[in-house]
Amino acid sequence: QVQLVESGGGSVQTGGSLRLSCAASGRTFSEYIMGWFRQAPGKEREFVAAISRSGDNPYYATSVKGRFTASRDNAQNTMYLQMNSLKPEDTDVYSCAAYSGNYYRTLPNDIDDWGQGTQVTVSS
Repeated sequence: QVQLVESGGGSVQTGGSLRLSCAASGRTFSEYIMGWFRQAPGKEREFVAAISRSGDNPYYATSVKGRFTASRDNAQNTMYLQMNSLKPEDTDVYSCAAYSGNYYRTLPNDIDDWGQGTQVTVSS
């Protein structure tokens, strides 16, 4: 297993930016495909982004494409999500996720390990 701790959430106004971080420990970080999900109260977790072991070819949900950028620094065992042009619809708890498969996973039930989440609030 890998332990994941998110940070960087907060409150911003529409159009603002935040950068989320996910620090990993427990196993070799570079062995894991990583991703970000978000969840609103009473709703299912929603896929946001995924990034390969090397950091190449990140994959994004249509709702965030062009605004969010996922990256990772394997030397620091950390994944990032740069969020620009934030909208009120982006208000959610954001969780990082890890799995050891060979393809991007967009369904929450397919994730091996989760962080505890960090709150992002965007006001209009």
